[in-house]
Amino acid sequence: MSTLTAEQLGGRAAIPPGPGRAQLVDPRRVRLLSFLFMGLAHVTVLKDRVRGIAFMLVELVFLVTLPTTLGMVGGLITLGEPQPHLPIRERPNSLFMMIDGVMILAVFAIFAAFYVVSVKSAAKLADEINTRGFPDAHQKRFSAVADRAFPVIGLAPTFVMIAFFVVVPLLFSALVAFTNYAAPGNIPPANTIDWVGLDNFRRLFGGNQLWGSAVARVFTWTIVWAFLATGTTYIGGMLMAVVLKNSRLRITPLFRAIFILPYAIPGVVSLLVWRNMLNGAFGTVNRTLAALGITDAAIPWLTDPNLARFTMVMINLWVGFPYFMLLITGTMTSIPAETIEAAKVDGATDWQIFRRIQMPQIVFQTMPLVIMSFAHNINNFGAVFFLTGGGPNVGDSVTTSAGATDIMVSWIFNLTVNLQQYHMASVLAIMIFLIIAPFAIYNFRRTKSYREGEI
Repeated sequence: MSTLTAEQLGGRAAIPPGPGRAQLVDPRRVRLLSFLFMGLAHVTVLKDRVRGIAFMLVELVFLVTLPTTLGMVGGLITLGEPQPHLPIRERPNSLFMMIDGVMILAVFAIFAAFYVVSVKSAAKLADEINTRGFPDAHQKRFSAVADRAFPVIGLAPTFVMIAFFVVVPLLFSALVAFTNYAAPGNIPPANTIDWVGLDNFRRLFGGNQLWGSAVARVFTWTIVWAFLATGTTYIGGMLMAVVLKNSRLRITPLFRAIFILPYAIPGVVSLLVWRNMLNGAFGTVNRTLAALGITDAAIPWLTDPNLARFTMVMINLWVGFPYFMLLITGTMTSIPAETIEAAKVDGATDWQIFRRIQMPQIVFQTMPLVIMSFAHNINNFGAVFFLTGGGPNVGDSVTTSAGATDIMVSWIFNLTVNLQQYHMASVLAIMIFLIIAPFAIYNFRRTKSYREGEI
């Protein structure tokens, strides 16, 4: 059987028959050209000029702006030289240099991703040509390129926005931990910022006894607070949901509406009201207790360290249990009534029904939300700031600004707003990320869409 000509194939290149047919393009040459310049293989060898010109334009723009971008990267490396003889407005701003440098690194990463895509695209197109031959019509090729490029074009804006509005700020915040960006000596533009390596980490984790003890105390209370805040609201919500679900009172809906009120009121308002009510000097609670003759001395609800922590947990229980009550009520409603009736016919008590039937279903369906609630409570800034303000002060509070009820996130707020110790706050932010990230990843991996490969 003779080899078909190009005319007989309707414009396609001749393809020798059989498994040992010759290659129309050399894959090694395609890889070499695509490595030398983005899109070069598409234009010269693969005859895919539309896609090749697009890739080449990307690299040309990158090369034209390269001198400027390299200068910004240099600024990220040096963070500027001190020039006290210049007016403050004309001095190098290390903070802006760091931000610009991080953004340029993001641009480099995006360009590298484009380069990898161009090389893989060239290799894939070469394999298709060697298998099927060159496309026979320019219009079909243009349509195929448009179809393949549509998802990339559609996702590109989202990808770029994530890079510049999520990744860049996170990377910038992390880099601050390796500098001396703090008052009074290193606040731009009056003074420059310097790279100090791991000195801040050493200072917080053992190098300085005062800071080290503050980190251990605040970190321990953060974890204890997260467990207590999550556990009490979950158990309290479950208890109220079970009681209201099994109650035979006609006014049960009224009680349910009353219990939802703390959740319906903004948390900031509730916490500020409780803060005034628990004031040791003129708070309503102490005045009422004194009027009833229960106590003569004012109870330091928010000024004694241990009592303030207990008060935080209790007020958070009052504010947070309605959420889990509603959640668990919905879960219990989904349990078939026939199952409950069958258990009662078999002689099961209410406690046995709850323990053997309802509770396993509740825990199974709500545990991912409990995990995320735990992660949320680690960062529950409002519960601390609006109720206790992080106080009362303890021995190291003057130096570290860490109060008895401060958790990690509220301590970061104090370090940045009150002391302007941005480098220490950045180290603590990295700690919080390392704590919360495993919970978020675990919860994400348990989702059905992830397990089924839909994301």
